[in-house]
Amino acid sequence: MEKYDLVVIGAGPAGYAATMRALDLDADARVLLVERGKIGGAGVWNGALSSKTMWELSKDITKLGIRDRGYRVNDFALSYKDIVHCINEAVEERTGHLVHQLRLLEQQVSKRFRLVQGFARLQDAHQVHIQLADGTQEVVQAAHIILAMGSRPRYLPGIPIDEKTIVTSDGIHGWDDFPESMVILGAGVVGCEYATIFANFGRTCVHIINKGEQLIPFEDEDIMHVVAQNLEERGVVIHRNSQLQEMKVVDGKVQYTLSLADGTTLTNTVEKALISVGRVTNLEGMGLREIGLDIDARGNFVIEDTQTNLPNIYAIGDLTAEIQLVNVAEMEGRHASERIFGRQRVALSYDNISTIMFLSPEVAGVGINEKQARQMGIPYRIASYSYGYIPRAIAMRNSNGFFKLIVTDDDEMRLLGMRAVGAQASSTIEAAALLIAMKRGIDELANLIHPHPSITEGIQECARMLKGNSIVKPHLFAANIRCSRYVNGQCIDIIPKVATP
Repeated sequence: MEKYDLVVIGAGPAGYAATMRALDLDADARVLLVERGKIGGAGVWNGALSSKTMWELSKDITKLGIRDRGYRVNDFALSYKDIVHCINEAVEERTGHLVHQLRLLEQQVSKRFRLVQGFARLQDAHQVHIQLADGTQEVVQAAHIILAMGSRPRYLPGIPIDEKTIVTSDGIHGWDDFPESMVILGAGVVGCEYATIFANFGRTCVHIINKGEQLIPFEDEDIMHVVAQNLEERGVVIHRNSQLQEMKVVDGKVQYTLSLADGTTLTNTVEKALISVGRVTNLEGMGLREIGLDIDARGNFVIEDTQTNLPNIYAIGDLTAEIQLVNVAEMEGRHASERIFGRQRVALSYDNISTIMFLSPEVAGVGINEKQARQMGIPYRIASYSYGYIPRAIAMRNSNGFFKLIVTDDDEMRLLGMRAVGAQASSTIEAAALLIAMKRGIDELANLIHPHPSITEGIQECARMLKGNSIVKPHLFAANIRCSRYVNGQCIDIIPKVATP
């Protein structure tokens, strides 16, 4: 029986990162990586990379349709198969990088590292049975195990998902052409991103079924107001406060019936449907509960700092109840390996996790938002600054968006969170993430000389507003710029009369 210091099950972002970090930490450790499907996992194939490639392509098409810049582009061809081909090229390029590195490692450090394609099942806390892709079987001994099997789209009972007419995110690239119409069940991040993508392409009438009033309900109202307004301007129909009663395929099309807030019902027919109601963890057939692992009713492992109740077994990535993001999965994977090999230097923290939502406009955030601050009962101050006053945004002829800083309600004004809505938003939050991690105030943002013209100058003006020395005076542009204080849920205008040195 082969013996390993670490067996990692799953080669998605979490498992891959854990494996690479383990090889860094111990020159003598033997590491086995087991993957039953595709290297890269959903983070590459049916998630972050593939959908964001599609979003980038849709954004290019949007630019071709612009009519207010003194020029027009007419008669350009748009093929869904070409779009999918481009997405596949991006996926294959990224997968090629990952696989190439693994194969080189197998050659160069073959005594330390091995990659196996197969299905792993835990016989106990230290023995892993592997059904290899070629039909053979083996059992290996593991001093430590990291579980990183990832997740898949959730199916709902009563909805006939066939990944052709009614699809999840796994099947959306299998269509032959743009549908003339489609309905999206679920107004979370994934649903809204695909609504944005198909609205950008301009070939599909998109409907979204939202059980509440606000899209992406965990975000602040001002942010989602901008997103919803843009979607509706592009023809997206948002069914707010609606409950799905029935969805079925009739004559090759999707018929759905909703119960509305006023007590009436609505029945509509579209060509395709996308079901986007969350994800479920990949646990089946692995013998995890049988060996005593503590897993909650939702399929998430009960962990402490990535460690399960069986001390030599760790769970990371989508298997935990934390945020399901590639950067979080990689962080957890690296952290788990550091714990196993005794190299942990800092505690695992989710306080400054940066997020991006690929909407229209794009939304980026780090730390807490206003809604969370109110729920936590934290007194805070905010400064919000419109893109309309940022020279770079004006030059881009794209001033739809704003920055928002959230700080503590004291003289230190320690940064609690930041939100960016607009062009290049995803490239603006790194400095804020660092300050949050360092538990620092906003002086660095206010005093740093930002490049000009750049979008990040809007962040600097937010910081200056909070200190009372902004170049653009908020009280003169109150419709688009605000600087406020919140205590016990009450908003108090705090525009300073005297600048802070």
